[in-house]
Amino acid sequence: MADNKGNNKNANNNNSNNTVKKSKKFLEYKGKPLVRCGKTIYYGSMSDPYVVCLNILSDEKVKDLNVSGRVAIQLLDTDPNVSPKEKVVKKSEKLGLFTALDLGAVWLERALKKQDKA
Repeated sequence: MADNKGNNKNANNNNSNNTVKKSKKFLEYKGKPLVRCGKTIYYGSMSDPYVVCLNILSDEKVKDLNVSGRVAIQLLDTDPNVSPKEKVVKKSEKLGLFTALDLGAVWLERALKKQDKA
């Protein structure tokens, strides 16, 4: 019986060594992360010079789902030294989340390419 206890002990040690560490993975759109907090969605990486902020201004109930209506889009400068008034580089408003996200993706792609060339 003593041998069985020793074997169980080793089996437990092996299980603890095989534990898989889970890493946080963000939902992505066109290779960039999407992070949501309430009715605000950030698109892009905060380590990049720019991100897109989408604010859902209105939504409507379709069957059991809330579907976004008007969405405000802002291209934001992530530089902490920039004043809050200067952080908003571009802004617009669109109907529907996909239309807004698609426009924001174009703005972000162009801004990052422009930054790389500078």
